[in-house]
Amino acid sequence: MSQITESDVKTEVGEWIDQNWDPELTVAQWWQLMADARLSHTMLSEEAGGRGWSRALNHVALSVMADKGVLGPPTGLGMMLAAPTIATHGTDDQIREYIPKILNGQHAWCQLFSEPGAGSDLAGLQCKAEKDGDEWVINGQKVWTSGGKVADMGMLIARTDPDLPKHQGISYFAFSMKQKGVDVRPLTEMTGRALFNEVFITDGKVHDNALIGGKSNGWRVANSTLMFERSHLGSGTVPVPSAIPGSIAGQLDLKVGDVLSSITRGSGGTPAIGPRLFERLSQLAQKLGKDTDPVIRDEMMKLHTLVEVNRLNMIRAKASSDRTGAEGNIGKLMVSELYRQFREVGNMVVGADGMLTSTEVNQGGWVHEVTTFSPAPSIYGGTDQVQRNIIGERVLGLPKEPGHPKETPFIDLPKN
Repeated sequence: MSQITESDVKTEVGEWIDQNWDPELTVAQWWQLMADARLSHTMLSEEAGGRGWSRALNHVALSVMADKGVLGPPTGLGMMLAAPTIATHGTDDQIREYIPKILNGQHAWCQLFSEPGAGSDLAGLQCKAEKDGDEWVINGQKVWTSGGKVADMGMLIARTDPDLPKHQGISYFAFSMKQKGVDVRPLTEMTGRALFNEVFITDGKVHDNALIGGKSNGWRVANSTLMFERSHLGSGTVPVPSAIPGSIAGQLDLKVGDVLSSITRGSGGTPAIGPRLFERLSQLAQKLGKDTDPVIRDEMMKLHTLVEVNRLNMIRAKASSDRTGAEGNIGKLMVSELYRQFREVGNMVVGADGMLTSTEVNQGGWVHEVTTFSPAPSIYGGTDQVQRNIIGERVLGLPKEPGHPKETPFIDLPKN
């Protein structure tokens, strides 16, 4: 069988859209058609509902959707993290149970990893899962949970054996958020929104068949999730419009044409970092007459160079391999730096207007949005310091930071 090419993907996806797109379809109907055609997440294996395509070919497929002006597949942590993790570590039954509802947008997912005392040292988590017959009883607290308020399911890691070393006594569960004992509280950011939440779990229940990867193998499974996250954050995305998935706040019953119209009108949020945002900043500088300022021109060119280097690095990473390794860590560091530089140069361009959020000010408030959001990428998904440690230890072979022997039981370690 001949290897599929970018041209093949463009032709197949384009023809499929021409045959199936109808702005009168509901989001649920459109996403189901897309899932049936295995175009929702083409990087997944065929057994998991995908095509087994490379990241580069998946990028091509999404680009065709963007060029055609249609609604793209579901977004969110279910697509980005849960589906590929379950496809990698789940049983056949788990793949059939969870992934189809992600691909057709019926379920939204959140990530229940970080805790107040276990952020950068994630393996120090203390949320516990205790076996009770064919169920596990969960008790603990999670924090910085994106979309927790509107999630149907959560990727939960909890300690199932405190007598094992801290990395070995962790298990990974597909956890229902819609149950008694789950209290989700929003954490308001300085952007004014509440993307993140803290989650308190009191006697939460999860069936033994929702244990992903086996008991006490959760750290290995969680590392796959984290690698998918860093790879996604560092590789950039195709700006294809989408809708909100899930049964709680999802837009499943809306017509796809209406959703696209609302997106075109603008729905707020932080602008995506990349060439399009640089073009937007460049146009703003011209509009305000700042493009003739030699200092600003110099800073704009430095920013343009950084954007282009990142874009070319992403292309190289996608073309070289489908494995999620150091490329994702490096890419995530670059995203953090890009946000910082856009913040600095953007405020040089708009001056005091950068403090304003009104849509009536010169820059429409987006420079303020980038400014207040800019610290986040260097923290979420693993801090910049964690990324550098991973690169240094796992890629460059540098010695690890000193600490307790790896074989020390978790129960004997000092706790935060």
